[in-house]
Amino acid sequence: MPKICYIARDFAPATLTVITQAEAICIDYARRGFTLTLRQLYYQFVSKGLIPNKDTEYKRLGSIINDARLAGLLDWYHLEDRTRNLRSLSHWDSPADIINSAAASYRIDKWATQPHRIECWIEKDALLGVIQGVCNRLDIPYFSCRGYTSQSEVWGAAQRLKYYVNQGQIPVILHLGDHDPSGIDMTRDITDRLKLFMGGVHVDRLALNFDQVQQYQPPPNPAKLTDSRAIHYIQIHGTDSWELDALTPEIINQLIEDAVYSIREPDLWQTAQDDEDNQKEILKATAERWPKVTTFLQQPS
Repeated sequence: MPKICYIARDFAPATLTVITQAEAICIDYARRGFTLTLRQLYYQFVSKGLIPNKDTEYKRLGSIINDARLAGLLDWYHLEDRTRNLRSLSHWDSPADIINSAAASYRIDKWATQPHRIECWIEKDALLGVIQGVCNRLDIPYFSCRGYTSQSEVWGAAQRLKYYVNQGQIPVILHLGDHDPSGIDMTRDITDRLKLFMGGVHVDRLALNFDQVQQYQPPPNPAKLTDSRAIHYIQIHGTDSWELDALTPEIINQLIEDAVYSIREPDLWQTAQDDEDNQKEILKATAERWPKVTTFLQQPS
């Protein structure tokens, strides 16, 4: 893994400590199959109590990480930017190659035969990388609400969910957000607006809930007193709040997995999975026998 020194520099002992802590966090995530964004790394520092949750600290950490990478002290592959990526068309060496690729990515809609339709909505972009793997593995759609979900997105979701209802299915939204005045209210907001636009749907606040705070003991942050919802929140929960990011990726993934498995009908799923596997085998066989397929197609009709 590349540690490349482009600009040599000396770091103060306190800065070297931050770099060492960052590297340990990144290595731990990499071993578990996760690549962090800078924002996720920042949240890990906050959740571990290494720095306060302040915008100035985020900017300071970003500056240290940038300098450390340029100085060859941090692996470039440990962090990624999911918003700025080069895009290009795919290319293939032969038609057989694209059929092989199609076989690997081929999927049928296995949820089409299920009584429920599940979607996973999460409060912030910083955690998309955490839930992406488990949601893809379970074949459930997911997206970042980016705080309070926009009116356009909720309305569009209502049209999509209404379609499932008309097909005889029961939609379920798994919502994950911070345990703070706005984070909790966001679940209420989603529920109310979906009720307005489509008559209602089950919204399961999967995390972060107070029983999970008690169970996993994430580090607290002061509730934002400037939040218009703070008074009501403090009356119920006190002056502390907790970041969803403070839960480990394994815990978040397990919460999603358990929720899906509690709803999904295993026999119907296995039947659909067998059907998908059989169709994949046909595509693989086509790719393996491509010369024969080509000869057959080139024969005069």
